[in-house]
Amino acid sequence: MLKLRPSIFALLLAACAVPALSSSVWAQTCACAGAGIQADVAPPPLPDYDQPPIPEPGYLWTPGYWAWNTYDYYWVPGTWVEPPQPGVLWTPGYWGFVEGVYAFHRGYWGPHVGFYGGVAYGFGYGGVGYEGGHWENGAFFYNRTVNNFGSVHIDKVFEKPVTIANASGGHASFNGPGGIVAQPTADEEAAAKETHIPPTDRQLAHARAASVKSDLFVSKNHGKPTIAATSKAAAFTGAGVIKAKAAGAEPGQPTTEEKKGPEKGELKPETKATPTVEEKVEKKTPERSNLKPVVKSTPAVAPASAVKPSLGEPVNKPSPKPTVEKQVKRPPPPVEKQVKPSPKPMVEKQVKRPPPSPHAASKPKCGKPGQPKC
Repeated sequence: MLKLRPSIFALLLAACAVPALSSSVWAQTCACAGAGIQADVAPPPLPDYDQPPIPEPGYLWTPGYWAWNTYDYYWVPGTWVEPPQPGVLWTPGYWGFVEGVYAFHRGYWGPHVGFYGGVAYGFGYGGVGYEGGHWENGAFFYNRTVNNFGSVHIDKVFEKPVTIANASGGHASFNGPGGIVAQPTADEEAAAKETHIPPTDRQLAHARAASVKSDLFVSKNHGKPTIAATSKAAAFTGAGVIKAKAAGAEPGQPTTEEKKGPEKGELKPETKATPTVEEKVEKKTPERSNLKPVVKSTPAVAPASAVKPSLGEPVNKPSPKPTVEKQVKRPPPPVEKQVKPSPKPMVEKQVKRPPPSPHAASKPKCGKPGQPKC
């Protein structure tokens, strides 16, 4: 069987599934009751990305999500949109595991934020409610903690820390076993019964544009889309386009960037090792090299071996001669010369020799020829 490259496969999916895309996009964005579309495989984890700057005051943030076209998942980038009317907030859509399949529950506008599966989409959507801002007297106030203003001047701002309701869920994008396990609160159930407004025309155009862009399909981007978020809906080029930093990870697992570590060419952060005692001594030695070593005075009676250099003295600098060495070089006192015995003269040895025999000296010389007879 002929094997297709992931990029070619994604293009074929985008081209061949166009008739089904319009219906699937409508099913995932309409405000009708119940789940709109179903999938037999779980959606990928949410990618890690930054929020693009707001285009102008009055826009509200809508987070990105994974959509299904009956063949493959594709990423619908997060974007800033204008609400259909003042006083309404966006409840994001979410995937839920129901009776053996994954069903998508559509997003909607309403006076309160309803249940969105406990999924932590970020930027104010921590799993329960919305902490990115609120309406007050017809004006929207932004929480500067989670909104990127860029160079746009926003007058109505406040600052408040946000919370993640299901931090253990990590980047999971669905509700159910293996994902986020959460149930709607009483306020969220009440919000579900309120009057809802479907997505705006710009939101629909944004989702349609994403459904035919091949590099947004998970079979090609492997969970790390090149367009993760945009400043304006359906604007997939320009300065307001944000690329995903890393593919998401399953609950309890690190992201792909954390697994592989720094990319090739990047330097790992240096970790300073704790110096040993010897290294500390060596580091201190140059600082003390200009100082003369101090040698304590030694008593005159102390032996030369008693004088030792201190631990901090440089090895190559000789220590001063102790006083003991000078005393050793002095000539011995005269008393020591008198005590030493002088060598015996050779005369004494001659005196001790035995005298010649008197008989030999008095014997006359005779009996030999020419001498008188004895």
